[in-house]
Amino acid sequence: MIRGVAVAAALFVAAPAAAQDAPAQFKQLLADHWAWHLKNNPVQATTLGVRTYDTELGDPSLAAIDREAAEAAAFLKRLDAIPAAGLSAADQVNRDILRRELANQVEGAKYVQRAILFSNRRGWHLNFARLSERVPLFTAQDYESYLARLAAYPEYNRKAIDTTRALVKAKATHPCVAMVGFERGIAAHVVDDPMKSDLYAPFLKPRPANITEAQWSDYAGRAKQLIATGVVPAYRDFQRFYEAEYQPACRKGFGASEMPQGRDWYAYRIRLMTTMDRTPDEIHHLGLAEVARIRAEMDAVVKRSGFQGDRAAYIQHLRTDPRYYPKTPEELLSVAAVLAKHIDGEMPKLFGRLPRTPYTVKPVPAATAPGTTTAYYNSGSYKGGKPGTYYVNTSKLDQRPLFEMPALTVHEAVPGHHQQLSIQDELEDLPEFRKYAVNFTAFTEGWGLYSERLGIDMGLYDTPEKDFGRLSYEMWRACRLVVDTGLHAKGWTRDQAIQFMLENTALSRANIEAEVNRYMVDTAQALAYKHGELKLRELRAKAEKELGPKFDLRAFHDAALENGEIPLDLLDRHVTAWIEKQKK
Repeated sequence: MIRGVAVAAALFVAAPAAAQDAPAQFKQLLADHWAWHLKNNPVQATTLGVRTYDTELGDPSLAAIDREAAEAAAFLKRLDAIPAAGLSAADQVNRDILRRELANQVEGAKYVQRAILFSNRRGWHLNFARLSERVPLFTAQDYESYLARLAAYPEYNRKAIDTTRALVKAKATHPCVAMVGFERGIAAHVVDDPMKSDLYAPFLKPRPANITEAQWSDYAGRAKQLIATGVVPAYRDFQRFYEAEYQPACRKGFGASEMPQGRDWYAYRIRLMTTMDRTPDEIHHLGLAEVARIRAEMDAVVKRSGFQGDRAAYIQHLRTDPRYYPKTPEELLSVAAVLAKHIDGEMPKLFGRLPRTPYTVKPVPAATAPGTTTAYYNSGSYKGGKPGTYYVNTSKLDQRPLFEMPALTVHEAVPGHHQQLSIQDELEDLPEFRKYAVNFTAFTEGWGLYSERLGIDMGLYDTPEKDFGRLSYEMWRACRLVVDTGLHAKGWTRDQAIQFMLENTALSRANIEAEVNRYMVDTAQALAYKHGELKLRELRAKAEKELGPKFDLRAFHDAALENGEIPLDLLDRHVTAWIEKQKK
């Protein structure tokens, strides 16, 4: 249990250098920073077993966003006063990572885009609808806390709407075409019967043995009342605001450069998502080079397949032949589940360390499935008793080819996101902030894309269609470098972006349109994948070359993951040191 709210007043009081040496100062700063992070992220605190803020949802107001940025700046000042030379090698890495996180938060708060609280795939309304999946519900106190959070939602929703109004006023809304259908994800939670709300779901399950029938009846009755009189009206308020104020003000263009401070915002997002300092032009040309390389590999697969036609004809064949597509949602989920268990059996060949946290396979919720991507992963928590979840999109089945499932599953489940994030969750010697508060997307998504190549090591791509599916997924991420920079820095239209991806990947048109919509609203996030994957491939090739017969793939993978997610330059430094150690 951390210290309570009273800790906040003392968070930013730096101890005099004479009173504490550098290691002690840094240890205290880490403790204060983590307490501050949990206070500002109360639902995450609950999932991690810290129960101090169990009745709270957080504060999405602009005032809170700006206050947190000012407090991050104070932490940064405190951190810079601690001499790095006085710290251990491990704490120097911790200091470097914390400094980057704080600096990113301070810089991000300079832009009007700090007020962006939703995209076409996510938002506070969807996060709250999943509350019962995210928090523990085992004891009477857990249910009391859950009810308190139901009661707190209307005020949270009101503040989030007020924050979003700042985007409308500044003309920094999302592009209209990317947000088509977003309102359906809100309307799905405006229900006449509170028992049909996702938030009532815990009370449709069997009563826990440690809760009396009288208590259970009381909790269920209060939940119905809170949902009917507070939660559903709040969702209705958001729907009304979105349709009456936000939707009419959405942008008619496609890229960040049209927004206030748009080019500077995009440059910031590039640094944030890639952990590298590259210009849009450099990334665009890197993408074109990768597209050309992968295209040649695709042509070779077409030739090996015996197909009578060129790459474009083969792609058309894959897009239209019904034998490659599932007939029912159950068939698609079954393929994903069986494939996931098969891959589980291959994991000891590739890793010396496997996570204790299990994962499950579920369909993407129906309310968001039509407009979201093919699949995604949500982290579990070993301490919080929650499994990881590999979500598979079972809508539009004629757009979900089965030959893509091996590459998709190794990316989202194991050895991809579940392996990497669960290992990180279970590392005992990392400070808490590095397990749960950092966000180096280039590492996490780079690892996911690198994992797709590990399907080769596992023999998953045993037909030309599956191998082409793998290459199509790699091409998809290479195209992102071209398309994202095209949209946000080069004035590309949505149609240009879609056409480029149609010409270069085997993805269905529905998937491509959903992806391009995503790039328009999740600015620069799509650039992370290729940058991280190329760095991991570079480091593996370096290790194989320098170690020769001493190279151990399992040990290499363990070394790559043993620090959790880190910036790519620190990953390079760490693996290079590991190589030198193996030589000795």
